[in-house]
Amino acid sequence: MSILNRQGRQERTNYPVKIVQFGDGNFMRAFADWQIHLMNSKLGWNTGVAVLQNRPGGVSAEQLHNQNGLFTVCVEGFRDGQAVREYTLVESVVQGINPYTNYEAYAELALLPDLRFILSNTTEAGIMYAEEDRLEDQPQGSFPGKLTALLYRRYQHFNGDPAKGLIILPCELIERNGETLRDIVLRHAEKWGLEQQFIQWLLEHNLFCSSLVDRIVSGYPEGRAAAMEAELGYHDPFLTVAEPYHLWVIEGPDWLRAEFPAYEAGLNVIITDDLSPYRTRKVRILNGAHTALTPVAYLIGLNTVEEAVTHEISGAFVEVLVRGEIIPVLDIDEQELQHYADSVLERFRNPYLRHQLLSIALNSWSKFDARLKPTLLSFVQQQERLPDRMVFALAALIVMYKGVRGSERIDLSDEPAILELFRQEWAQYDGTRAAAGRLVSRILQDTRVCGGELGMVAGLAERTAEYVHEIESSGMFQAVVKFFGLSDRLISTQEGE
Repeated sequence: MSILNRQGRQERTNYPVKIVQFGDGNFMRAFADWQIHLMNSKLGWNTGVAVLQNRPGGVSAEQLHNQNGLFTVCVEGFRDGQAVREYTLVESVVQGINPYTNYEAYAELALLPDLRFILSNTTEAGIMYAEEDRLEDQPQGSFPGKLTALLYRRYQHFNGDPAKGLIILPCELIERNGETLRDIVLRHAEKWGLEQQFIQWLLEHNLFCSSLVDRIVSGYPEGRAAAMEAELGYHDPFLTVAEPYHLWVIEGPDWLRAEFPAYEAGLNVIITDDLSPYRTRKVRILNGAHTALTPVAYLIGLNTVEEAVTHEISGAFVEVLVRGEIIPVLDIDEQELQHYADSVLERFRNPYLRHQLLSIALNSWSKFDARLKPTLLSFVQQQERLPDRMVFALAALIVMYKGVRGSERIDLSDEPAILELFRQEWAQYDGTRAAAGRLVSRILQDTRVCGGELGMVAGLAERTAEYVHEIESSGMFQAVVKFFGLSDRLISTQEGE
């Protein structure tokens, strides 16, 4: 079976690059690039995307370029109660560039006259200030550093032309992502001594929009790819599975609707003057549930979200966490939140997605910081007690970062400093309750873990250490049984095994 490329296919439109996308992962391909393809095909938007590889290691952007930017998105799940499976050959990507190995091609993007948008998804850890970045780096290490240099190069090339400013749409799941990114770019500009005229151009002629994205993308369909490729008639290593549901909320001015005409293409894109309610609901409930569920279910021995949410122990655990600990502290209509929680749990049960828990575990500590820490702190303030299940999820995440599940090694993916912290702390653990207390206290006080704020919450370290010790001593299943109980039916089933 031949690999997917343009050879032997009808010549596609040679779209000009109007979008530079920082991030080449499954999500952006099945979310943003898929939508851009539909805008091109339905509206004649005539917009191409240059996709940039986010990390130095790997060759994914170059591999995508070698198959002419083509890839397949399979939308699979339920729409209006009906099972659907729809394949889309996405043709919006026209370049894949690794800026670490092909810097010149990357730098030339700043000079493109038609360039209009910057998209990004560099995970929650991506929008951070990197003191070590320099203007002369080729490229800078951080995403904001790269963006600052790209904008400055564009400003210089076009002599500060107001018409050459860009619309920046970050998709990272952090609070006020557009404003945060803009502030870091300004910080780099000031530290690098860039002229005041550039800063004025940056602020007056570039639009940094905060945005919210919502779609479950499970990625490459391991175990099913051969059968799906037989239907397609080609091999596609970038084949990606996503649920039918999608939502993109962008905080921006009314004129942006004409520049980014997604709604006209029938896409669920909302341009609003306030995305706060959408973001709070989605990040706290959907993403918070994902982050809490992952370590508990994975250490029970489960591997996918669908397995986890339909399992009698982890499914009940996360549902009570959502309804009893997340929803009560949100200042949004409770009936609306319960309805949204129903839809989220139904989406998690989608049997077609095979959403791997380990893919959710990428950069788990920055995710806990953005998705669960605000709820935990609000719960403590409002209820004057600790949210037991959320604390247990915190303990489970600490245990998961020991890096083993039974006899298996867990392939953790996080910032090197975070991984080294946990390696050092777990190396000193001797299995005693006192050692669990020392381990947890040091981790929660470390500023690399949620800014060290969790270490200041009264009673949190002690409760977390109790849970960590029990998980380590008895295993995840028995620890959940001990602290949260199970149905009679499940207990009798376990006794009969």
